[in-house]
Amino acid sequence: MSENISVIPLDGLTPDSGFQLNQLLTDTVEDGASIGFLPPLAEAEAAEYWQGVHGPGVLLWVAMEGEAIVGTVQLHLALKPNGAHRAELAKLMVHPAHRRKGIAGLLIDAAEQAAVAHGRTLIVLDTREGDPSNLLYLSRGYIEAGRIPDFAISAEGGLDTTVLYYKKL
Repeated sequence: MSENISVIPLDGLTPDSGFQLNQLLTDTVEDGASIGFLPPLAEAEAAEYWQGVHGPGVLLWVAMEGEAIVGTVQLHLALKPNGAHRAELAKLMVHPAHRRKGIAGLLIDAAEQAAVAHGRTLIVLDTREGDPSNLLYLSRGYIEAGRIPDFAISAEGGLDTTVLYYKKL
């Protein structure tokens, strides 16, 4: 399933990686993912997002199939002294044409391993209620902590519930 996929950290953007990440974000949002953006996502908005990703405490990985970026995930290390034990898993994306290959699991593994390497013992995340990602996180040992109704605006203009998860490492 994921034999041809490699997961690598991305410390900065090149023109090619920026272009590919823009496409990944745009295609993922167009496919209905709730990752902070609404369709149609303009290329300039996607590019602006990726330009601002790298910063203190933010680790980024990409899943590569050959030379193509087919997925990504971020780990946001809490930087405040009382949160030095935790991190947030964020913006897990797998291109719609590359799902069901184990890529999300590989990306989660990379983020969790880095969390441990950075002394983190707790990971938190949130995802839209009803999305397939809920089953993924539960299958990876994440525990539901609660739900917040009317958390995010949907592409159709309604309000969606988000589900909060955590995992002790």
